[in-house]
Amino acid sequence: MAGTKQAVSTGSEPQLACPVSPVVDIVFSRWTTPVLWTLHTYGRQRFVELERRIGAITPKVLTQRLRQLERDGLVVRTYHPEVPPRVEYEISELGLSLAPLFAHLTEWGMANLGRVEEARRAYDADPARP
Repeated sequence: MAGTKQAVSTGSEPQLACPVSPVVDIVFSRWTTPVLWTLHTYGRQRFVELERRIGAITPKVLTQRLRQLERDGLVVRTYHPEVPPRVEYEISELGLSLAPLFAHLTEWGMANLGRVEEARRAYDADPARP
C-alpha cells in the first residue's frame, strides 16, 4: 500500500498520478471523437461515407485514425473480397461502451460552455493581463 502511494506521489508514472490520462490519450486524440460519434450515430459505413460525414479530415489522417481505433479495439474493420473490394467500418462493443461518457460530456457542455465563453471574454478583456 505504501509503495503504491509512493509511486503516485512521486509522479514517476503519469498514469498512476492521473488514471484518467491514458483514457484521454485514447479517446480524445485529434479526430477520434468525430470518427466514433459518426460511426455510433450512422452505423456501419464505408471509408468515403465516413470521410464525407466528418468533413474537414483528409483521407490520410482518416486512414491513420481508423487504424489506431481498430488497434485500440474501438472500431471494427470488415473487408469484403468482392470486385471491386469493399471495406466497412463500425464501432465495436468496446467503442459503444464510451457512449455514457460522451453523453455526460455533452450534458456538461450544454450546461457550462456559455460560462467558459464568459470567463474567456472576461480574461481577454482584463487590461492587467499581458
